[in-house]
Amino acid sequence: MADVIDEKSIVNMIVALLATGGSTNHAIHLVAMARAAGVLIDWTDMDELSSVTPLLARVYPNGSADVNAFQAAGGVAFIARELAMAGNIHTDVTTIMGQGIQAYFQEPSMVDGELVWRDGVQESLDLDILRPASNPFDKEGGLRLVQGDLGRAVIKISAVKPENRIVEAPAAVFETQEDALQAFRDGKLFRDVVVVLRFQGPKANGMPELHSLSPALSVIQDKGFKVAFVTDGRMSGASGKTPAAIHVSPEALAGGPLAHVQDGDIIRLDAEAGVLTTVGVSDLTARPLAARSAVNAEGSSWGYGRELFGAFRHVVTTAEEGATVCFAVNSSSSAVHTDTPPNPNVVDRTVDA
Repeated sequence: MADVIDEKSIVNMIVALLATGGSTNHAIHLVAMARAAGVLIDWTDMDELSSVTPLLARVYPNGSADVNAFQAAGGVAFIARELAMAGNIHTDVTTIMGQGIQAYFQEPSMVDGELVWRDGVQESLDLDILRPASNPFDKEGGLRLVQGDLGRAVIKISAVKPENRIVEAPAAVFETQEDALQAFRDGKLFRDVVVVLRFQGPKANGMPELHSLSPALSVIQDKGFKVAFVTDGRMSGASGKTPAAIHVSPEALAGGPLAHVQDGDIIRLDAEAGVLTTVGVSDLTARPLAARSAVNAEGSSWGYGRELFGAFRHVVTTAEEGATVCFAVNSSSSAVHTDTPPNPNVVDRTVDA
């Protein structure tokens, strides 16, 4: 394994992600994987690689095609060949297929019941799904770092149309996606708005996916309003169409800037310029930290086995550090909020029902 995972292979992993507009989850997982191999990377590294990596694929939610259409158009073999020939990935690496990257220019097939490897296509079979490095969908990759006084976050810019990549609007702040969805149903979000969903990070509740919000945000945008989403949680497979700055670090429960945001604050998300900031707020962190409501704190730490992972949530690193417990260090920020797991001797156990 030490021969396979090194600096060059890690760069290759990141470039493959960027060239295909792949999952934003990898902005967390690849950091943790690299750290386990003794290599330190962060979102700045990914952002810099994205600026020189061509976008070669349009696959949902980066496009309308599914993975089967991706494979039919040329698949991994085409992508690997294009990136290697264009000099975007290292070819002098060791992989599970042996030395070099050339084995990935081939694809498996069954011939008379036998596994046969054959060369993949050298030209895309569907230019709406796959394009060569000489004629990419975009000269830059799918992910972008955005940062400012609200922290650091990632956005899948390739899934957002250019006209929707800059949003400046008042914040509507929520603690749960259920609360945000209720506000949508009540008609309170049909305006220019930046939906802020906090207390969704690794320490708060294990960083669940927030898929339920994507359709609602799309409806608001389709009605002609400027809408964006900002959260310290995850929104991987659904982070498309509407601009979503996700994995905000540090998270609100650790005293991050999102804990200081108030309803009505003007927030600017500029995916093109890499900006995530408040507008007209002189000193955001001078405000008192918002406290997570007791009911949400209890629901995130007790019941359905959640209490078994309390120790992990206490020491887990930030999303940009891989959201891992393997390399956790004591941090004073972990004591900012006091909504620790409830005492099992006094808690109302009906929460388990």
